[in-house]
Amino acid sequence: MNADPAELLAGLDPEQQEVATSFGAPVVVIAGAGTGKTRALTHRIAYGTAVGAFQPNAVLAVTFTTRAAGELRSRLRGLGVPSVQARTFHSAALRQAQYFWPRGYGSQLPAVSDERMSMVAEAARRLRLSPDTSALRDLLTEVSWAKVSNVAPADYAELAPGHGREVAGLDPGQVGRVLGRYEQVKADREVIDFDDILLCAVALLSEHGDIAEEVRATYRHLVVDEYQDVNPVQQNLLDLWWGEGRDHCVVGDPAQTIHSFAGATPSYLTGFAGRFPDAHLVRLVRDYRSSPQVVGLANRVARNTRLGTVVLESQCEPGPEPRVLPCASENDESVAVARWLVEQHEAGVPWREQAVLYRVHAQSPLFEAALAQAGVPFTVRGGEGFYDRPEVRQVIGTLTELARKDPGLPCVDACRDVLTRIGWSEQPPSGQGRVRERWESLAAVLALAEDVAAAQVEAGQGTADLGGFVDELTARAQAEHPLSSDGVTLSTLHAAKGLEWTAVALVGVQEGTLPLSLAAGPEQVAEEARLFYVGITRARRQLLICWSRSRRGDGGHRQPSRFLDGIAPRPERAPSGGGRRPKPTSALSATCRACGKPLHTGAERKLRRHVDCPAGYDEDTYTSLVAWRLGLARERSVPAYVIFTDATLMAIAEDRPKDTTGLLAIPGVGRTKCEQYGEAVLAILAEHS
Repeated sequence: MNADPAELLAGLDPEQQEVATSFGAPVVVIAGAGTGKTRALTHRIAYGTAVGAFQPNAVLAVTFTTRAAGELRSRLRGLGVPSVQARTFHSAALRQAQYFWPRGYGSQLPAVSDERMSMVAEAARRLRLSPDTSALRDLLTEVSWAKVSNVAPADYAELAPGHGREVAGLDPGQVGRVLGRYEQVKADREVIDFDDILLCAVALLSEHGDIAEEVRATYRHLVVDEYQDVNPVQQNLLDLWWGEGRDHCVVGDPAQTIHSFAGATPSYLTGFAGRFPDAHLVRLVRDYRSSPQVVGLANRVARNTRLGTVVLESQCEPGPEPRVLPCASENDESVAVARWLVEQHEAGVPWREQAVLYRVHAQSPLFEAALAQAGVPFTVRGGEGFYDRPEVRQVIGTLTELARKDPGLPCVDACRDVLTRIGWSEQPPSGQGRVRERWESLAAVLALAEDVAAAQVEAGQGTADLGGFVDELTARAQAEHPLSSDGVTLSTLHAAKGLEWTAVALVGVQEGTLPLSLAAGPEQVAEEARLFYVGITRARRQLLICWSRSRRGDGGHRQPSRFLDGIAPRPERAPSGGGRRPKPTSALSATCRACGKPLHTGAERKLRRHVDCPAGYDEDTYTSLVAWRLGLARERSVPAYVIFTDATLMAIAEDRPKDTTGLLAIPGVGRTKCEQYGEAVLAILAEHS
């Protein structure tokens, strides 16, 4: 049974109601971040069904990811319209192509192969080329870009340079020939690939008008989510799907187009009204996600960088002003961010409601190390931490084997020699892609070796040897960072799109990193500005923006990102360490108070001893603290660790502080917890004195 139309509109703001009730002409919605676009779309479908404007089985809602399609289906079921089709572009196209292909061409649609890597490798071999795994991945990226951009293999060499397309180690002519051979390999195997699904659907509907009419008669009402990310092939398919229809609706935000490298363009969204002069334009401007302070900053960025989006109006309670923090070095930056995250947690923000967002994967190792050092649980979005990446595991394994033979080698020289032997060079590859990511990861390993060596020289301990550096790498790789639902999220800006957190730290916001030094032309710089905007709008209340003047605090000349010009209060003074460069966070710098050997995990550093070394606390004191924590946790219906972790209670029992000053000195306590629990904890300690 359909829901009551009035009830469907009751929970919508005026602009969302306009989306839900506008029929008879194409509708284009410019929906700012956090403005409830999915709510508006699903209520449009439900309301149109309730008033008889739509038949639910005649509606097709398309988006880009299976997660987004699943969210649409779930919400539509909740609104009483479960029969509406909500699919990704590829899912909808494949379903139609498989059904109609026999009728159009007299045979079954070829199977969709998931062996794209082996096919592009075979194509390269046929040309007597031997690209490595990273280059093969980049070639697959070019296969996809060429298809979605309607660039034939024969035209690739001529058109690719103008679009900034490069594959390290191969010239455009070679790439174009690989693309051509790739098509031959697929034909020989009698398969198609993922990108061909859309091309097959376009060909089918273009060449068989009767089939196209049948599809359009079936789905008379189209709704397109994330329309700013449409590429040329997807737009061709949409044109064939909606034909002369008048009830299609598209929604998107030009400021959130961050996949131009893959062929996406916001021009279809921004030019929609020009292609459909009678289109009804609606702007969703009421932001239900972020505080007025975060929204104000996002609006200034959008205005200064001319992103062409709406001016947001926050509907949330006021919060603190975003902070802009310059740092002397990248290490200072990582330590400052870890400290800020701990402060947010002590103020009541769960770890899972916090995130660190960066431009490229190679920025993560310093933050992984700093969070592990501070005992902060974290998860790397995608599940692959820096030390889990194949190229990093390879170089650690090679260095470990070399250290067994000659542990006294200077660590920087040895590291540079090993990197050179596996194909790394000081000069970064041109272009982006997996080859560039691999180079950056290996460069980060060398940077760590240089940091360890510099710290040892500064401490008067002489030249850092390879054996000690391998111990450092191993310690960092083994550092605690549980991949749990209650960990701080570490993520690239690209992977963070569509997500949100209460507290967000945007790091590395300096020239050369954001925007990337590779962003040469105006279009590429505009894409970087959109990434920055997306990062800002992930934050609900707390926002920290950091940049560093140099990599190692050696008086570098980095400048803050141009995107910070005129948008923030006067930057805070950079932490300077009293004129001395702080030592890098190092697992080797923390030693066990019982045996004197290095500590490796966050829990060990909190205890200041290894977990299997003799404890220095009275068992009765620790038992009483655990019993008190358990009773309080049950009373408040929260997990016990939310009050204090086991490691923190052990540290309290060992140190036996006599006042709040001593209690605050223990890692894991903090001001908020001291105010909440300090009196009770000190009373228990006094009982057992």
